[in-house]
Amino acid sequence: MAAEDAVALKNKGNEAFKNHDWPTAIEFYTKAIEANDKEPSFFTNRAQANIKLEAYGYAIADATSAIELDPSFVKAYYRRAVANTAILKHGDAIHDWKIVVRKNPTDKVAKAQYDACQKMVKRDAFLKAIEVADAPSAAEGLDLENMIVEDSYDGVKLGDKMTQEFIDDMIERFKTGKKLHKKYVYQIILAAKEILYNEPTMPETHIKEGHKLTVCGDTHGQYFDLLEIFRLNGFPSESHGYLFNGDFVDRGSWSTEIALLLYAYKMLFPNSFFLNRGNHETDDMNRMYGFEGECKAKYNERVFKLFSESFSALPLATLIGDKYLTLHGGLFSDDATSLDDIRKLNRHSQRQPGQEGLMMEMLWTDPQTMPGRGPSKRGVGLQFGPDITKRFCEANGLKAIIRSHEVRMEGYEVEHDGRCITVFSAPKYCDSTENKGAYINFGPEYEPEYVKFDAVPHPDIKPMAYANNGMMGMMGM
Repeated sequence: MAAEDAVALKNKGNEAFKNHDWPTAIEFYTKAIEANDKEPSFFTNRAQANIKLEAYGYAIADATSAIELDPSFVKAYYRRAVANTAILKHGDAIHDWKIVVRKNPTDKVAKAQYDACQKMVKRDAFLKAIEVADAPSAAEGLDLENMIVEDSYDGVKLGDKMTQEFIDDMIERFKTGKKLHKKYVYQIILAAKEILYNEPTMPETHIKEGHKLTVCGDTHGQYFDLLEIFRLNGFPSESHGYLFNGDFVDRGSWSTEIALLLYAYKMLFPNSFFLNRGNHETDDMNRMYGFEGECKAKYNERVFKLFSESFSALPLATLIGDKYLTLHGGLFSDDATSLDDIRKLNRHSQRQPGQEGLMMEMLWTDPQTMPGRGPSKRGVGLQFGPDITKRFCEANGLKAIIRSHEVRMEGYEVEHDGRCITVFSAPKYCDSTENKGAYINFGPEYEPEYVKFDAVPHPDIKPMAYANNGMMGMMGM
């Protein structure tokens, strides 16, 4: 294949990239690389498409290939720095930001990222130094009993119990940019935390005659798209249960609204409304991707700390009708891991998932098309093939696993011979990916019904508006 054929393939990749169709862009960049693997820009282009798909591990590998071909190629250091920053490997990122700043001293964005990265490294070290195993709860000293809700507060009042009237008012308040009274915010988080804490690590639910259960994937602070799910599919009720499979917060700029609404529903329907933890219900991700900043901007730091405690109370998986294991990421590094291991996992003794172990794998892993296990395209966790899924389902008497954690252009995908289902419920993700959202309905027969939906308009607040040090600007580079 001639060099001009490779360039033509790259141009097709650029076209797909311009249309925010990242998977197709990657396909064409890969073909261009196969035609000519000596051109560093093909690798940096593919790295950027991988960054858009959050395949940061692949992006780092591509940027490194470009650097090997041309050690003076600034863009490659830039891409690698962005990818390492995204997976919180600030120490690795600093090295590359430093090179970018040295080679391009006038690049203000790179300079800002370099400075921000240095701050993060210092902050990480500081937080590690002051970490206390049994730190007191942020609820200590909160006197909710005597906290006054001023007469000027124009919303429905909340007593000891959650009511449908309060939720209906809350939905409308959030639509118009109004906030809840701080007392109610504290009340909701603390009540939800207690319910969640007392649930098993893997709640098990069965669908009765005349009932249904809807499984949703990542919603990532896209509040108006969450309301669209309820508009199309019906609001939660005793007979219409919902399961939200992690990543309620971060990236989208209505994360507090989503978290509070889901928690309010958990209070109202504790036995039919389920919440699993995602990899974004964790402190380090919340510091980077906007939820901490949003809590502080809309409420205060204590609200973030209470949310953090409630996130570590979230169950890690839900078993539907003994047939479908639903968890945020995916399967495990060890074939011997069973449903019983999940049941026995004491999630309360380990608040954050860390870099290895069962909890990390449940929140972070992804499927791959190749058999066996492979390194993670994200740079965190691992990937598992169809044979791994088959063995796990057969050993545990399951029809399939249901997971989320990754954008799918159609909102969902069934792979691994029908045994691995991905559902993602944030359409037009981050306002920059032309994907649909989806959810899955189950009745008492446990046959999945897939429903796709499109994004709806939202007020003009950008994704990542509250993120750490303008992370959004960097991710768009």
